[in-house]
Amino acid sequence: MAQTLAKTDLQILSLLQADATLSTGEVAERVNLSQSPCWRRINKLEQEGFIRGRVALLDRTALGMDVVVFATINLTSTGRQNLLAFEQEIVRHPEVVECYTMTGIWDYMLKIVTRDIRHYERFVRDTLAASPSVREMHSHMAVTEIKNTTALPLQTQSAG
Repeated sequence: MAQTLAKTDLQILSLLQADATLSTGEVAERVNLSQSPCWRRINKLEQEGFIRGRVALLDRTALGMDVVVFATINLTSTGRQNLLAFEQEIVRHPEVVECYTMTGIWDYMLKIVTRDIRHYERFVRDTLAASPSVREMHSHMAVTEIKNTTALPLQTQSAG
């Protein structure tokens, strides 16, 4: 069960997920704390695993990665060993930026990013289609990105 966080902690997390480059002083000022208690709260949030890391978010189109595909996968067998083997294999491919097990008719959903359709085709032929554990795969090409965020909806998730 998720731990309940104080309002100030949620404010700190919200600020940091919007801009991880904020100094402790800037965060403290915005949440109306002095710098030392704010630093201790941030440090505690990191130690408790609420903050997994701080990263720079890159612009994939500026970097020439124009193709986003959501691929649905069914395996030849869904036994525990086959699932583990597929998962261990798929995490090795940098083109797969997200992978989820699914309920319903698909075993997995992958989010795959490549520079162009040819690169995606090579990835499918050489990796996914070449895997003996993959029985069926469907590609769903993203045409227009409407929303893409890494920010979690902290303000809408409070109990009560």
